[in-house]
Amino acid sequence: MAWTTTDDLDTFRTAAGGFLRGRPAEHTVLLTVAASLAAAGSDRYGELPPRYGWWRPGPGTERDGDGDGGGAVEGALLCTPPYPPVLSPLSGDAAKALARVLAERNAQDGPPPPVTGVNAGRRTAETFAAAWERLTGAAAEVDQTHRLYRLRALTPPGPAPPGRARAAGAADRALLLTWYDGFARDTGALRGDVSRTVDDRLSHGGVTLWEVDGAPVSTAAVSRTVAGMVRVSHVYTPPELRGRGYAGAVTAAVSRAARATGAEEVLLFTDLANPTSNALYQRLGYRPLEDHLQLSFTAPGTTPPVE
Repeated sequence: MAWTTTDDLDTFRTAAGGFLRGRPAEHTVLLTVAASLAAAGSDRYGELPPRYGWWRPGPGTERDGDGDGGGAVEGALLCTPPYPPVLSPLSGDAAKALARVLAERNAQDGPPPPVTGVNAGRRTAETFAAAWERLTGAAAEVDQTHRLYRLRALTPPGPAPPGRARAAGAADRALLLTWYDGFARDTGALRGDVSRTVDDRLSHGGVTLWEVDGAPVSTAAVSRTVAGMVRVSHVYTPPELRGRGYAGAVTAAVSRAARATGAEEVLLFTDLANPTSNALYQRLGYRPLEDHLQLSFTAPGTTPPVE
């Protein structure tokens, strides 16, 4: 049984692409991040190079390179430092083997950068974290718990707020930079320079604004469509404009547009610590699919900093 790892995106997509596209909802983050890296370059999420991997439950040993362990791919990882590795759903054997591979590399000096956490569905994240703790002595701390939702029948909010949706363009970049900074402060979901995120979203027409009397009041974005799947993200209304229905209106608008352009799966994540957003998206017709954990690993004998 073997993990194969590489720093080459094309090799990863050739080896694991069919596996990922076969269940696009389960693999939404890996698919959309890989698509962004292909379009925007390997430094899309940070200066350090991304790392990729896939699991074949056949004979073999864990290794770097283009080889495989035999059998069909049944697991994948994608890491874009400074973000933690994102894992597909993994069997217990695959999660434990990956922890061993990454723990061995964590003990080495130099690249790739050390693993400081993990982002995956709850079962996989917990299995990986337990193996990591046994191997390294580090403790896992929950950073965020997210819920993945799938759109069923879209139910626009009513009564509808005033205004209309329009696509954002280059002229809106300065406003979006300010708003995405606000989104980063509110959610902790963006790290580093938010301009890369804004520019990437604008490059494929992925940002929508809700405006009232010509003035933008809220925004939502969508990922590139991959394997018939699109994910809504970066829903943001400035604090002084909240409570007026704008977030629901812009989310309904981008969801409707995604369906109209042929997306079979329209997904979004929410922070389970935010009951307002979870209730809103369910009113719009989104239904829970899976919970995800983002964990950080604390070095033995230390505790997380208090902010």
